[in-house]
Amino acid sequence: MDAYAVPESPLLAAKSAKYADPDYTLDGSPRARVALRRLDTLWFNTGTLCNLACKGCYIESSPRNDRLQYLSLGEVEAYLDEIRATGLTTRQIGFTGGEPFMNPDLVAMLACCLDRGFQVLVLTNAMRPMEKQAGGLAGLAGRDDLTIRVSLDHYGAARHEAIRGPRSWAPAMRGLGWLRDRGFRIHIACRRLDDESETEMRAGFAALFREHDLDVDADDPARLVLFPLMDRGREVPEITQSCWQILDVDPDSMMCASSRMVVRRKGASGPAVVPCTLLPYDEALELGASLSDARQSVALNHPFCAQFCVLGGANCSAS
Repeated sequence: MDAYAVPESPLLAAKSAKYADPDYTLDGSPRARVALRRLDTLWFNTGTLCNLACKGCYIESSPRNDRLQYLSLGEVEAYLDEIRATGLTTRQIGFTGGEPFMNPDLVAMLACCLDRGFQVLVLTNAMRPMEKQAGGLAGLAGRDDLTIRVSLDHYGAARHEAIRGPRSWAPAMRGLGWLRDRGFRIHIACRRLDDESETEMRAGFAALFREHDLDVDADDPARLVLFPLMDRGREVPEITQSCWQILDVDPDSMMCASSRMVVRRKGASGPAVVPCTLLPYDEALELGASLSDARQSVALNHPFCAQFCVLGGANCSAS
């Protein structure tokens, strides 16, 4: 996704026995499942290539990772056609990666979705790939139905660059300034840190926004999204059916109750639908080629289901 940076760990390795069975947890309890109640948001992963190789990126995006290949405009249009033909009430289309602006069709995809009346959310690092498409993107400026969510890993340059790499701060701030000057609706995404409270982080970002004259309310959780830490090295509990009552969590609030993501795997004959933005690679979690196929319920059979959604209370689609 534009990627939320996480501590470095052996990601995407084989699952432990804790996550081996889609129906039962290691102790034999029925595994929690989430039904698709409505398809509010359809995500498109435009490809895993990225201009950066961020430390600990959960999807391992980089200039060389093409495990998920570029989606085409025609493939996006086919899913939009299915939404219309089947009467789905989808309101939002999201674009993630990798870095979405690496995909040469991205601006055309955005325009197509906007022309069809969808709210559009695109995740980006606002760096050179976005600059290369600035001419086309400028034609979409000033629209309330288009949100550009820019990922910053900290409100300070040093900590941001510790994750994103040297010389990554100034280009990101330049991109934010370009978006600001043209009237784009800007949101910011960051990850929560263990050594800073949410109050401290929001205060730090508020100062940054004032310094750069960015119209972003740091106290608004939709405008400044602080995502939970995702670390495969941490022990996390499996989520059972009884956890909904124990944790007082509504399964309908889970991301997979209201969204799906389209990916195109390298070497595949066509796109496939997966439960959410966090689980792009696990073919066992693939739901089929069409949105109709993907209406089935989802077993919470991955550590990120617990870390990010159930215990973290996060949702990539919030805007």
